Amino acid sequence: MTEIEYKIYIDDVIRRVETARLKVSGHHIVKIVAVSKYSTSDEIARLYSIGQRAFGENKVQDLKKKSHTLEELPLEWHFIGNLQKNKINNLLDINPTLFHSLDSIELAQELQKKLAAKEMTLDCLIQINSAYEESKHGFLPEEAKAAYEQIMTQCPNIRLKGVMSIGAHSEDKELIKKSFETTYEIYKTLPNATICSMGMSQDFELAIECGSNMVRLGSIMFNK
Repeated sequence: MTEIEYKIYIDDVIRRVETARLKVSGHHIVKIVAVSKYSTSDEIARLYSIGQRAFGENKVQDLKKKSHTLEELPLEWHFIGNLQKNKINNLLDINPTLFHSLDSIELAQELQKKLAAKEMTLDCLIQINSAYEESKHGFLPEEAKAAYEQIMTQCPNIRLKGVMSIGAHSEDKELIKKSFETTYEIYKTLPNATICSMGMSQDFELAIECGSNMVRLGSIMFNK
């Protein structure tokens, strides 16, 4: 794909985001995080060159490597993967813009300890398992609000910004929609929450129509 063809292709993805956004409201802003976990540093730089700034990785070692390789570029790095407690210090050394997947009180407490020791803060989203799927991490919907408020109270170095969830793993559009709506309803009740991160390459339009204001797009952004 030539540079011109790629730019036209990405413009079409952005047009789809815009169309979904306008169904909600002309005032509804949606941020695209390009998930680069299967992409090279060169592919990230290529996407940067046509205007993309926020990129997401789901492994700490990959985030470290790519952020170092591309340190000359003013990129905004997001960590979207499951964080093991023994990798917290490595993540904090990178200091990402946003950690999307804070999925337990235990992880929050461990993160708080490490942040306090380094005299740092970290912007985070709590992950909600809104589809009640055993394969997914996160707080169950009925636990999410209390957990959010507990983290806000007990973990002052964690700056909660909202929620993240993954749509139901299903071919049934109504089930997927219900999982997004569940997350969005919780998001609306949370103090100071400004980010509702929902939607990936296969379901981002539906997620936006359900209230998402941040989408995590991988394969579709890199034409894979």
